[in-house]
Amino acid sequence: MRLTNILLLMFSFFSFSSTSANSTVTSFYDLTINTIDGDVIDFSSFKGKNVLIVNVASYCGFTGQYKALEKLFTENKDDLIVIGVPCNQFGGQEPNNEKQIQEFCEKNFGVTFTLTEKVDVKGTNQHPLYKWLTNKNLNGAIESSVKWNFQKYFINKNGQLINYFLSTTSPTSSKIVSLIEQ
Repeated sequence: MRLTNILLLMFSFFSFSSTSANSTVTSFYDLTINTIDGDVIDFSSFKGKNVLIVNVASYCGFTGQYKALEKLFTENKDDLIVIGVPCNQFGGQEPNNEKQIQEFCEKNFGVTFTLTEKVDVKGTNQHPLYKWLTNKNLNGAIESSVKWNFQKYFINKNGQLINYFLSTTSPTSSKIVSLIEQ
């Protein structure tokens, strides 16, 4: 009985510690998200790689950036992971389900980089990945808000958020390419 009480106390302490308002995610590598197929992406598997995370949508004026994202990915496979995160929070421009999104991306843009489940990137149901990306208290670097589809976040090989780029910045711009080359 005593061991059970001790274990319950320990469980309560660790549960409270990990969910308290003062807790912070100290590392990008602590995060996960599901792929568009439902498999878990453990960001710790990307240690030593740069990562570009982009919220994407199929019916946006910036949807053509899928092609540039694919080009950036294929030209930098040894140093860069590109992750497209479908979101329907901006103008209802991603109404499709995961299967439709995947088919659209493969058929129209030949996308081979990773796509995730459809998530919220802002608001009360904001995915933990985007909480980390947008909150300086969590990422230790930059405070931001996601303004529109195809906003890009660059994480370096050490798991540090380096910068973010608005939708108008092409994935193949020198601003992003120069970060990959560092």
